Amino acid sequence: MKEEAPIPKLSECISKFKLTFKGVPDEYLETLFTDDTVKFYKKGEYIYKEGSRIKGCYFLFSGVVKIFQTGITGKEQIIRFGKESEMFGFRSVIRNELACTSVETLSDCILCYISYTSLTHMMKHSSDFAYEMMQIACKELEEANRHIRDIAQKSVKARLAEILLLIASDFGVEEDGTLRLNITREDLSNFVGTATETLIRLLSDLKNEGLVEAKGRKIKLLDHDKLKRLAD
Repeated sequence: MKEEAPIPKLSECISKFKLTFKGVPDEYLETLFTDDTVKFYKKGEYIYKEGSRIKGCYFLFSGVVKIFQTGITGKEQIIRFGKESEMFGFRSVIRNELACTSVETLSDCILCYISYTSLTHMMKHSSDFAYEMMQIACKELEEANRHIRDIAQKSVKARLAEILLLIASDFGVEEDGTLRLNITREDLSNFVGTATETLIRLLSDLKNEGLVEAKGRKIKLLDHDKLKRLAD
């Protein structure tokens, strides 16, 4: 049976958090976390579900999560994959709204919970923290706008090429070019915004064109330049 990862010390969470929020004084950051807010989640667990009332947001200390919405037919539309040192859930908390997305772990994860009270206190009393939060929100908005544009204007094949390059950029590749993020074909199709059968066919097309190799969950990028031209 796989053992749970050891829970990091509070000082470790603060140290990693400071890598993102560099300008915020230590005494402010230390008010965000307490020992009982750092928790381990197994792969496949929901952190929260769309439409639920959440009372705080999360800082991802380690692991990978998927952030998605569910359509009328029940099909998922993945918004993005969250990686180490990212925050999520804060927009719904700040606006005091029901969660607009669901978050599920794609690997074993360690998450640091930040309560509504702590988050809003920090934003009101630390301009540096508020500025960094605004930057994160603006980046998410930019990514959402690009995704909407791509769905409206690009072919599914071009979107697939772009998302493969995005995953490579966000999560890195092995020495042989294999994406470090291993995801199911269903999750990849839900990120691209197409049927799984279409995704599998398009991966086969890219393979025949010498752009990728695909075996199981592993996808190797063979020609970044051609993928970039296809994505553009």
